[in-house]
Amino acid sequence: MPHDVFPPATAAMSARRKALAPQIHDAFTAFSEQVFAEGALPEVTKQLIAVAVAHTTQCPYCIRGHTKLARRKGASDEQIMEAIWVAAEMRAGGAYAHAAIALDALDDGASH
Repeated sequence: MPHDVFPPATAAMSARRKALAPQIHDAFTAFSEQVFAEGALPEVTKQLIAVAVAHTTQCPYCIRGHTKLARRKGASDEQIMEAIWVAAEMRAGGAYAHAAIALDALDDGASH
C-alpha cells in the first residue's frame, strides 16, 4: 500500500480512534461483530462478500483485512479470486446498465 496515501493501520491509530469517540467506536465494533458472526450465512460466505464489496468500494484496508479473514475462515484462493471477479462484473455491469440513462437522454434530445 502506498504509505503516503494510505498509512499503515497501527494499534496506536486504533486506540486513538477509540479514544476520540469511545461510545461510537464500541457500537460500531459490536455491530461489526454481529454482522460477521455465523448466522443464516456462514462466516466464510460473509467474508467472501466483504472481499467483493471491498474491491467495489476500493478500500485498501478492507481488501487486505477481509482477504486475510476470508482465508482464515476457510476460503480458498480460487474462491477469493472469484469473489473479486464478481465485484469486477458488478462494477462493469453498473456502467453498462446505466447506459440506459444516457440512451434515454439521447432520445430526449433526438431532434438536436
